[in-house]
Amino acid sequence: MKIVIAPDSFKESLTALEVANAIEEGLKEVLPNSHLVKIPMADGGEGTVQSLVDATGGTIETTTVTGPLGNTVQASYGLLGDGKTVVIEMAAASGIHLVPFDRRNPMHTTTWGTGELIKVALDKGVEKMIIGIGGSATNDGGAGMLQALGTNLLDEKGNQIPLGGMGLEKLAKIDAFSLDPRLQEVKIVVACDVNNPLTGPKGASAIFGPQKGATPEQILQLDYNLAHYAAIIRRDLGKDIEHLPGAGAAGGLGAGLLAFLSAELKRGGDLVIEATNLEDAVRDADLVITGEGGINHQTIHGKTPTCVALTAKKHGVPVIAIAGSLTNDYRNVHEHGIDAVFSIVPGVVSLEEALENGYENVKNTARNLGAVIKLLSIRKASSQCKTD
Repeated sequence: MKIVIAPDSFKESLTALEVANAIEEGLKEVLPNSHLVKIPMADGGEGTVQSLVDATGGTIETTTVTGPLGNTVQASYGLLGDGKTVVIEMAAASGIHLVPFDRRNPMHTTTWGTGELIKVALDKGVEKMIIGIGGSATNDGGAGMLQALGTNLLDEKGNQIPLGGMGLEKLAKIDAFSLDPRLQEVKIVVACDVNNPLTGPKGASAIFGPQKGATPEQILQLDYNLAHYAAIIRRDLGKDIEHLPGAGAAGGLGAGLLAFLSAELKRGGDLVIEATNLEDAVRDADLVITGEGGINHQTIHGKTPTCVALTAKKHGVPVIAIAGSLTNDYRNVHEHGIDAVFSIVPGVVSLEEALENGYENVKNTARNLGAVIKLLSIRKASSQCKTD
């Protein structure tokens, strides 16, 4: 029996590889002769670098870049097993987790460090970049990233505009001729799981600004600044990105990547599936097991379990999902390719206990799933013998 194990990470508890290892260990206790294929997954957010590195036999490397507040931070990125692809999480350089709660203010935070990470990747001589753009602390439209890569974003006096979302108000001219020319030789694919436009009531500032510390007054100002930014891009670059789906991702970083780097935006889960060749693995599988920390109504919107399930269903393969927690509305996943869902938590426990015992709970759940599979196989074999 071939079983493909393709889970996401269980946030704050286990990496995707650790989850896959625990499932493998549990299944082997009762199905020692089964063919188990582990493919750690992600959906473009936190854990994407680790999952793709684990799945391709790549390496994690670390460098020093500028953080969202202008201080230096250590940021990791992945060089995949093919030696030609780098995967970056913008949050590693410009993420909200790098900003203390009492200092969160997207008027000032910058994506400069994300640009520095891209430069490091260019120095590696890679042919492709995969950039995950979730978890940002910023609302600068990717301006800091672009300035770090050589673009001149100038005010009326010909000086570089200030960093942060507030600086866009002063933008008078874009000079993109000094943008790092190596970017023209690299394919850039962006993992993006939101469809928000750059501006307006569903734009970057209105929807994501509050969680980054913006006040109602600042949200209005930031939205105005991004609209001004989009207008200058239209005038100087001839590109209209303001209302494109995904332009508002990561505080407008999506817009900057689309307008200046000719990036291709893809749903994160689909991108990881493509990079790990998951479809080839599930094509002849008997079962797929996937999962993530929590399965709820959001799971059907591009999260790993449903992306994996839809891939498996192309080939008629059944799918079981496991999770640390299930909400009352989790059942909608059954309409999106997941045949059965199980919680790994054995009873009423605190969050701390659930996180601490994640590996053992996943292993035990997988062992029980394997036992059910074994019992059904025995019963099927017995029925066939009687028929014969």
